[in-house]
Amino acid sequence: MTLTDLDRSAVARSFDAAAANYDDHAVLQREVEDRLLERVPYFELEPTRILDLGCGTGRGSAALRALFPKAQVVSLDQSQAMLQASLRRSGPRNLADQPESAMVRADMHGLPFAPRRFDLVFSSLTVQWSAQEPDLFREILRVLRPGGLFLFSSLGPGTLQELRSAWASVDGAPHVNDYVDLQQLGDALVAAGFSDPVMDMETIVLEYREVLALMKDLKGIGATNAALARRQGLTSPKTLRAVIRAYEAFRQGERYPASYEVLYGATFGPPEGQPQRVPGGEIATFSVESLRSSRRSR
Repeated sequence: MTLTDLDRSAVARSFDAAAANYDDHAVLQREVEDRLLERVPYFELEPTRILDLGCGTGRGSAALRALFPKAQVVSLDQSQAMLQASLRRSGPRNLADQPESAMVRADMHGLPFAPRRFDLVFSSLTVQWSAQEPDLFREILRVLRPGGLFLFSSLGPGTLQELRSAWASVDGAPHVNDYVDLQQLGDALVAAGFSDPVMDMETIVLEYREVLALMKDLKGIGATNAALARRQGLTSPKTLRAVIRAYEAFRQGERYPASYEVLYGATFGPPEGQPQRVPGGEIATFSVESLRSSRRSR
């Protein structure tokens, strides 16, 4: 995959800084999360453990707890400030009945859980913050129980194409993060060992009265440029004015569009005993209980 390398520490710092006012700016994030949550009932799940991967301020975690009141929902994020916001949303009383810690700070590429831990891994607009999707998907598969569901949304390469074009007319440095396309994500899921991923895409266009309002929203949700090759330091007023002038080419009436290519994925972990692709070959995993049960039935 040809993805701009991301500075993970910069990503975490951006989300820490944005946590306090994140919900005031997360218009797209709420809409996409709602659309992803609407898909959950179609799978007729009865999960006992759910992982909300990249939980942010915990809106999705709260919805999952309402959908599955008997399940343990673990909220994971790399940002401590986001987790604190999630805790405030849920309230200690709602978490008191959870048998284990329901708030976990960790990098999604190294999940601090035992294998086969979750029946459902839910993740809304988090996958795009990884530049190593195959490794990320293998890690998710590791903590997913056999036959468990991974349901997620991400962003595709058409995201913020207007802003990307406006910046490109000003200088050649990366200012908008790169994103992989639908086919690449599907291929990465299969390469990681997931079964028959179902992918679909839609374009959501937000309209702004002014370009600065878009930039304010992006900063407000922590979606700043995290490319390692990005230019350091503040953008000069002169450069900012040039970008705004270039954005005029996309103005529609009195509004400025901001396009988002939203990708959705649903895929299951392989059933118990079915070989999984791993670097260097395949591996089939069985629980001791299933093997004992199978032997007794012979």
